[in-house]
Amino acid sequence: MGLTITKEIISKFDVPGPRYTSYPTAPEWSQAVTPAIYRTKLKDFEKTQKTLSLYVHIPFCEQLCYYCGCNVAIRPNDVKHGDEYLKFLFKEIDLIRDVIGKKREVRQLHWGGGTPTYLTEDQMSELFDKIAENFKIDFDGEVAIEVDPRTINASKLQILRQLGFNRLSMGIQDFNPAVQKTVNRIQDFKLVSEITQLLRELKFHSINYDLIYGLPHQTRKSFEQTIDQTIALHPDRIALYSFAYVPWLKKHQTKMPADTFPSNNEKLEIFLQAREQLIEAGYLSIAMDHFALQTDEMAKAFVEGKLYRNFMGYTVKPADEYIGFGVSSIGFLENTYIQNHKTLPEYYKALDQNELPIERGKVLSSDDEMRRWVISHLMCRLEIDKKQFTDRFHLNFDEYFTSEEIHIANCLRDRLLYVDQDKLKASELGKIFIRNICMGFDQYLQKAKSQHRFSKTI
Repeated sequence: MGLTITKEIISKFDVPGPRYTSYPTAPEWSQAVTPAIYRTKLKDFEKTQKTLSLYVHIPFCEQLCYYCGCNVAIRPNDVKHGDEYLKFLFKEIDLIRDVIGKKREVRQLHWGGGTPTYLTEDQMSELFDKIAENFKIDFDGEVAIEVDPRTINASKLQILRQLGFNRLSMGIQDFNPAVQKTVNRIQDFKLVSEITQLLRELKFHSINYDLIYGLPHQTRKSFEQTIDQTIALHPDRIALYSFAYVPWLKKHQTKMPADTFPSNNEKLEIFLQAREQLIEAGYLSIAMDHFALQTDEMAKAFVEGKLYRNFMGYTVKPADEYIGFGVSSIGFLENTYIQNHKTLPEYYKALDQNELPIERGKVLSSDDEMRRWVISHLMCRLEIDKKQFTDRFHLNFDEYFTSEEIHIANCLRDRLLYVDQDKLKASELGKIFIRNICMGFDQYLQKAKSQHRFSKTI
C-alpha cells in the first residue's frame, strides 16, 4: 500500500472523537434553546433573502439493523403508522411556514431516516406535495432520498423520479453473507445490482452507496470482495463510514458478539485497502470518508474548494440555512442549532399543543463561529487558509489561536499537517486522521473530563 501506518500510530491516534457533522458537537447542546427561541430565529430568517436546505426525517424501519446509530422506530409495515406521522409532520410544516411567510427557495431537499420508503407511494406523494406547496423546490439542485434495497421496488422508484428526486442513496454496508447475518441486514448482490440498473434506466443523476468498515466478521479479504463488487456496479458516490461502536448509547449493538469484530489494526487495514482499491478504480478520495467518480459534481466541488458538510453529509449545493422536519431532525438557522424531540410521543405531544417540537439546541458564540469555520474547512477542504480566516473574521489566525500552538506544532511534528505558504494542509496521514486534527481546535472537548461520548476516530 502507498501509505504505511504502524501499530504505534494507530495506538496514538485511534482515540474517541467527534465526527464533526456540527460544531459545537451535539453533546454541548442544551434545552436552553426553546420553541420561543426557535420562533425568534425563524422570524429573523424571514427578514432575509437567504437560501434554504430542508431535511425531512422518516423514522420507521420494519426491522432493526444491529449496527444502527440512527434515530429509528421499528414498526410492522402498516399504513396507519405513516398516516399518523404525516398528520403531525404536516402540522410542523404549517407552523414553520406561518412564521417565515412566503415560499422560500429550497436549494437542497433530503429525506432520511429510518427508511423514507417505508411510506406508501400515496404517502410519499402527499408529503412531497405538501413541501412543494409551502416551499419553492429548485429541481436543478439536489433532491435526495435514502432507500433500503430490501423495501424498494420499481413502482416506488418510478414515483420518486416523477416527483423530482434526482439523487438516491442506498445502505449497502457489506455484501458478505456472514456479516449481513450478524448485523441483521440481509440483502444480496443481485438485488442491489437490479435496483442500480433500474435507477440508471430512470435517469437518476447520482447513485450513492453507503458502506461500513469495522463490522463483525469483516476481514481484509472479505471486504476486498465487497469493494470489488461495489466497483463493478459503478455508483457515482461511495460513503465509506467507520462503524461507530457506541453500546452505551445504542444498547442493541450488544447483539453483535464482541469477539467477532476486527481488531483496531485490522479495521484500519480494511479501510486503507478499500481506499486504495477505490482510487485505483478511478474514484477521487473526498475529504474524510467519501469517494466519487471524477465526473461527479461532488468530486468537482471538492477540487474547487466548494464542498460543504452538514447533518445531511457532504453536499455540493450549499444554502445559507437549513431546517429539519420530523422527529429528532436537526436544523441550523441564524447561527443556532435546533433539534426536535427524539421520541414520537414527545414530538406528537408538542404539536398537539400547537408548539414547535423543539428539545434542545445551541446558539453559537463568536468563538464558536470561528472554530466552526476552522473545523469545517479541515473536514471539507483538508486545509486551513489563514488569509481566508483573516478576511472572514478580521483577526490574525496565529494570534487568535495561541492556545492551539502546541497542538499545531504536534501535528506538524507527527506529519499530520504541513505548511504551504499561509496554509496548514493535511498530509496523506493527516487525511486519515483528520478528526484528530480537528479535535485540537474543539474547546469543549479540551475542557471535557471524558471522551467516552464518542466512537473512535478509526
